[in-house]
Amino acid sequence: MKRKVLFFTALSVLAFGQSEKSYIGKGNGYGGELKVNVKTKGEEIVDLELISHKETSPVVKRAFPVIKERIIEAQSPIVDNVSGATYTSFGVKRAVAQALKAQGKDYGKITVKTGGPKEEIAYLEPVNTDIVIVGGGPAGLAAAISAKEAGAKNIILIEKLDILSGNGKFDMNFFDLINSEAQKKNGTFDTVEAFVKDKANKMDTIERTQAQAEGAFKLDAWLRGMGIELNHNYGLRNHMAEKDAYAGEEIQDGLEKKVKELGIDVRTGTKGLDLIIKDGEVTGVKVQNKNKFYDINAKAVILATGGFSHNKELLAKYAPGSETLATSNQMSATGDFIPVFEKNNLKMDNLDVLSIFSFILVPSRDLTGGGDGYILVNQEGKTFLKDKPTSMERAKSIEAQTGSYAYYIYDQDLYDSFYRLQKHNNLGLHTKAKTIEELAKKLNIPVEELKNSTKTLRKEGPYYGAKVQSAIHMTKGGVVADEKTQVINTKGEKVKGLYAAGEVTSTSAAYSAAVVFGRIAGEEAANSIK
Repeated sequence: MKRKVLFFTALSVLAFGQSEKSYIGKGNGYGGELKVNVKTKGEEIVDLELISHKETSPVVKRAFPVIKERIIEAQSPIVDNVSGATYTSFGVKRAVAQALKAQGKDYGKITVKTGGPKEEIAYLEPVNTDIVIVGGGPAGLAAAISAKEAGAKNIILIEKLDILSGNGKFDMNFFDLINSEAQKKNGTFDTVEAFVKDKANKMDTIERTQAQAEGAFKLDAWLRGMGIELNHNYGLRNHMAEKDAYAGEEIQDGLEKKVKELGIDVRTGTKGLDLIIKDGEVTGVKVQNKNKFYDINAKAVILATGGFSHNKELLAKYAPGSETLATSNQMSATGDFIPVFEKNNLKMDNLDVLSIFSFILVPSRDLTGGGDGYILVNQEGKTFLKDKPTSMERAKSIEAQTGSYAYYIYDQDLYDSFYRLQKHNNLGLHTKAKTIEELAKKLNIPVEELKNSTKTLRKEGPYYGAKVQSAIHMTKGGVVADEKTQVINTKGEKVKGLYAAGEVTSTSAAYSAAVVFGRIAGEEAANSIK
């Protein structure tokens, strides 16, 4: 560390009195071309500015500050990518390398795999805390905030990616919220009783459904207390931030901001490896940060590690046939703790149950589509789906077509009725044409076949099309937890010191429930150590 301080001191002396210069470079990120302005004084890189990009907002605003810090610290674009934003990082690094060529510096070819020097393996001293939370998505963030509000003083939250917020930051819709200000404005007065009646199911105990309902009833007020506003309500319990703004980005930004304000110890790039168990009680987590390994000893552990949509081996094992499908979930959804649950005889259930989203864009993986009135055709312009297919049948039917994709075709009526379609067109992710003939030409589909397949669309254009697949959006099975989020073992006993919330658990619920049960986990864990 001393060498690094001396190095920057020397650079600063050399740069003193020199004028600042700017060099602009280009690179290709996940969404396309991006431009970076590299500011230097003498030989020193002093700042990076992202001038333009086509990256997804929830990713780039989290990833760019991290990759910027790494490049400035290393004084080089030869640094590790930001996990969870690999291609965005790659684009920034290439842009910086290109810009610095004007200074006479040649860093060679920057590839996706280009990274910084590897650290030696080190085993560090244990860290002690009151509560450790594994996973920085909606459940983990809600748990951290709730635990702090319940009086826990020392909280560590670890996240294996370099950025927080899991898959929730991409979601348009916040499901199953009741008693919200937006509902009241619409004249909808929902109740806990109505929620329980509507949501009772075989996957969840009635006690968990009751707990979810009671949590959902209080959730809007809790979110608004942090400045998180979901002002657009539609379809009874669905919510967006506004009519033209996704819920996920609003919620995740607000949760991260609150965690920072509360001074919670957040450790990104830190993976949970195993539970520490003594005499049947969970007393901590073994973790890894790059090549550093250490234990976090805690009085309570909350698991919020997500599902296993990105783990082909686990999908093949628990839901055979699904492993060939794409996924819209985060690269971190690899079910890291499933072997831990198995080894320690913790109860798991419903591992074969998946949530399959009908359509994601190829290749960007954005969730797309909306409502009825679309036509699904293959590259040959022919329809191929049977009536009312299940989500898996639809996915497999699309997979069987030429190129393993299909085209989602629709007209102006559907465009006008659904914001997601409008957003994707504004981003240039869908193809627009004045006539079916023009659309067929742009998509390289036989004209006559497409005309025959789209006779039910309105007679006048414009028309729209997008290349799509079905994808596993989330896994629904996982470790079993009770209504207070305490994990249950295979004997039906509560495991002392261990709580779980979100997609890591067996649950029929989704996004809002991750926040609800995250809150419950944080409060229960905090109360257990008083």
